[in-house]
Amino acid sequence: MAKQATKSRYIDLTTDFGFKRVFGTEPNRKLLIAFLNAIFRGRKEIVKLTYNKNEHVGDTEEIGGVIFDLTCTASNGEKFIIEVQRSAQVNFIKRTLYYGSKLITDQAPKGRRREWGYGISEVYVIVLMDGFPMPDDDSEGRYLHDICLCNRDTGKVFYYDLGFIYLELVNFVKEESELESYLDGWLFVLKNMGKLDRIPLYLRKPIFEKLFDIAEYSKLTKEEKDMYDTSLKQKWDNKAVLDYAVSEAVKEERARAEAEILTEKRKIALEFKNLGVAIADIAKATGLTIEEVEKLK
Repeated sequence: MAKQATKSRYIDLTTDFGFKRVFGTEPNRKLLIAFLNAIFRGRKEIVKLTYNKNEHVGDTEEIGGVIFDLTCTASNGEKFIIEVQRSAQVNFIKRTLYYGSKLITDQAPKGRRREWGYGISEVYVIVLMDGFPMPDDDSEGRYLHDICLCNRDTGKVFYYDLGFIYLELVNFVKEESELESYLDGWLFVLKNMGKLDRIPLYLRKPIFEKLFDIAEYSKLTKEEKDMYDTSLKQKWDNKAVLDYAVSEAVKEERARAEAEILTEKRKIALEFKNLGVAIADIAKATGLTIEEVEKLK
């Protein structure tokens, strides 16, 4: 497995190790700031951020994923909290709601809450979705989902200061020649870094040159290479499990559909049989065998 990992010049940023190495360390904070600013698309301009705690994993091995809790300062001086995570598929929406709610409740002071006045900072949960689609979503091809609280009937935003931003990499299919924005650039390298052997022409900018320099596999120490190879294997294993689950779900759905069609054919055949239509004609019209039609009662 390690030999497969070394075939690529750059590490895969969607592995836990790759994501943490690029975005989760103090020396690389400028990369994370640039990435977040691209996601906000001008709505926010982060000039400073603080890692509030080290990355941590979920409550079980099944959850996994890297999580960064950040306090950000915008160019206008306002402060807000962001949590960046890579999430598993199970209970996906509920999990992100839980983390967003926790970021809010953690702001409450201990003790005398009456004097607090509920001065809550803005909270955003940003989720990198690698390998699975947005649950129950019909916005075909959309790879950025910017969610807020709004009035169900009018669509008017009810509360601006809690947001969920989901980056659905499976729907990001732009090629190098189609990149048009910084966000395109970031999503392109997130999805394809592990397969590239050079910096794309569109990304020849200082921030991306630094990113590619940090992500070179050959520059990792032996210990880091072992950690990366393990992380990459874990990603492949998880993908294999997910692919199998999807395959089985497709098979079950196909079998269900075929059973419904067969039931409908038998129903129609029986109606024609009761009307006295010739067995051979019924079989020809429905696709059933003569033996199947004869057995219908």
